[in-house]
Amino acid sequence: MKSKQSGITLIGFLFILIIVAFFGFMAMKLVPSYIEFMGVKKAMNQIATDGGGDRSVDAIRRDLMFKMSFQYVDDATVTPSDINVTRNNGAYTLTVSYDKQVPFIANIDFLLHFDNSVQLPGTVGE
Repeated sequence: MKSKQSGITLIGFLFILIIVAFFGFMAMKLVPSYIEFMGVKKAMNQIATDGGGDRSVDAIRRDLMFKMSFQYVDDATVTPSDINVTRNNGAYTLTVSYDKQVPFIANIDFLLHFDNSVQLPGTVGE
């Protein structure tokens, strides 16, 4: 009676291991940027829920940068020029939009674009 062997060969196992290691390395490079973006979103939501009265755009930027420092957001990641306050139909919107370049392998980089907006209560002075 013949017995049939089943299972994965060593070459097959190494091939699967290489693929899993590649995606694991990619995740190790990308996950910190997404965690940092979650900190940006949390700081923006704190600014939106703070309420407050008549604040200037510079005061909002300063407060947001201060709150992002507690969320471990690097100052080089989000600059004050990436923070915009716009008025749409009488309501003010705080928008943070920035790009982050993450080096991967040799001359291959990931370019990540992050964008988030929240409604601001009250009025904003110029």
